Amino acid sequence: MARRDTRYREAYNDLLAHCDGLPVGSVLPSETALCKQLNVSRTVVRRCLGKLEELGVISWNGREKQILRQPREEDSIAMSPSNGSGEDLEKRFLDWILRFDVPANTPLSVAELSRTFDVPQHELKEFLASLSRFGLVARRKQGGWMLLGFTREFAIELSDFRSVLELNAVANVAEAPIDHPVWARLAELRLEHMSLKERIDTDFHEFSKLDEEFHEAINSVVRNRFVMEFQKVISLVFHYHFMWDKTDEKVRNIAAIDEHLAIIDALDARDKETAEEAARRHLRTSKSTLLSSLRHHDLG
Repeated sequence: MARRDTRYREAYNDLLAHCDGLPVGSVLPSETALCKQLNVSRTVVRRCLGKLEELGVISWNGREKQILRQPREEDSIAMSPSNGSGEDLEKRFLDWILRFDVPANTPLSVAELSRTFDVPQHELKEFLASLSRFGLVARRKQGGWMLLGFTREFAIELSDFRSVLELNAVANVAEAPIDHPVWARLAELRLEHMSLKERIDTDFHEFSKLDEEFHEAINSVVRNRFVMEFQKVISLVFHYHFMWDKTDEKVRNIAAIDEHLAIIDALDARDKETAEEAARRHLRTSKSTLLSSLRHHDLG
């Protein structure tokens, strides 16, 4: 358990050092070449690239990975990791699925996945059992597990279910008492959205994290164990889809920021009807973007 993240941390820091030795604007090698250079799997390489993209060190558009800025000391990851959590495994596993490394209806090898994610086999089996209720994996009749895959039908069903949950959450926020912590959080998010909007020409890649925080705040008002369980998968899926299709990314993110602000403004005015309509528009846009991402990857 103590070595769960060691390979990732070592590979990430090695890749960060590699970036530090290159000028801004340089293009990183292919994922295959990085696998050989770092001596890790493609999953680990992609996790490292995703972290660098999140920090704004690189841009990652399909096969092109370009350095945007020089690494800083705080970008590195400490080499004394704490014990991993189930949430961390969930994120890494979904990242593996949602980056389309594995097609639908693929048998899953517990032994191979155990090595890939550096977790004990019994823990991985428990995780797959817990994930099966979301319809992404299923037990095989002959034993073992099958990846059902992230398909267009799954995306549509997930989007529709998300709309039900989030519209209910928006209604709950509109009726929340004045001393509820959600109001302070929404005030902070308004400032963060306005700040990013001013910096959007250079920092538009930061929107995916802000989007995750916005929806997390809205849904935090609903204290329902079943809703909370499904929101974990929903938020991960809709967070990652921003990484899939880079077409018109800046334009899409500007529009999404305005949609978020419209919801915040209506909630701040305690206008439940307007807030719900603004949320419906945003959810329709999000669903359309998700399906467009699938078509971009020939899955829609």
